[in-house]
Amino acid sequence: MKRRATGSRAFSKIKAGLKDAIAYHRGKALLTVRDVELKPLRPMRAKDVVAVRARMRVSQAAFARILNVSPRTVQAWEADARQPSDAALKLLIVAKKHPEVLFDEDLSRTAR
Repeated sequence: MKRRATGSRAFSKIKAGLKDAIAYHRGKALLTVRDVELKPLRPMRAKDVVAVRARMRVSQAAFARILNVSPRTVQAWEADARQPSDAALKLLIVAKKHPEVLFDEDLSRTAR
């Protein structure tokens, strides 16, 4: 008897999920994610930070301004005196993969 109750509960969850998916497909619902599994960030060494900045063709001061950190922070990263925080690593990854996003004029206006 217990088996049937468990099966019925599972069926109810599947049915609810399918209803949500159909409503989303029709534009009548917004689905949200509650659990996200992220891989640990790979640390960036000094040469990696220098490479990202060089690819963007900006000075240390300009790079610092783009990332909203101090020029001394960029200098410390590039001298391997300090490691970027996780938040800074995320920005550096964006700068590496999609530098154009950081130069987006609309983004710059809203940040001020």
